[in-house]
Amino acid sequence: MTDVVPKWRAVLLDFLERAGWSAGQVFIATLLAGGVGSVIDLPWRYSLTIAAGAFLSSVVLTAVQYLSKMTNLAFWPDLLVRLGKTFLSSLAGSMTAGAFDVTTFDWESALNVAFLATVASLAKGLLAREPAAPNGQVPPGASPSTLPTGTYREAVDHAPAPPTIKATDPPDGTSVADGKPGVVLGEAGGPGPAPGDPA
Repeated sequence: MTDVVPKWRAVLLDFLERAGWSAGQVFIATLLAGGVGSVIDLPWRYSLTIAAGAFLSSVVLTAVQYLSKMTNLAFWPDLLVRLGKTFLSSLAGSMTAGAFDVTTFDWESALNVAFLATVASLAKGLLAREPAAPNGQVPPGASPSTLPTGTYREAVDHAPAPPTIKATDPPDGTSVADGKPGVVLGEAGGPGPAPGDPA
């Protein structure tokens, strides 16, 4: 039996999953874009700053996606949206890491980092989906999220919650007493079959 995660918690986990992966991908991409060198020479502080900017940017973009109710997507559109958000988050992180000035901003490095982060996001999305069906198609319910399927579906689904058992009970005073007409045949206290019906 699978545990049901409350809606608010599923949404929070989805925000953290998206923003965390964006920050991690941008952090690694920034270190890789710095070139090969000793561990001491790697741009650790700069990478952390860009990753923090990417995390915040991803949270904002995910909030916009939730507010526009564009979260319950099939696998490929969901993956494309995530790639676009990772690219934009990486650029936003690069811009916030330094004093952004369009004339002095290092666009080449920022685009290199964004490209590497987007490729990493594509790899993560493809690895996160379930194995392909025998016909090669993406199975229904597959997602590029690393959250458990039930938690992810609870977060992105906009359908109203199913009614509770109490909500479907008849109002008080409308139940039928045993032995009275209206009781379902075959239940204890109900009338027998009507004359001529097979017993």
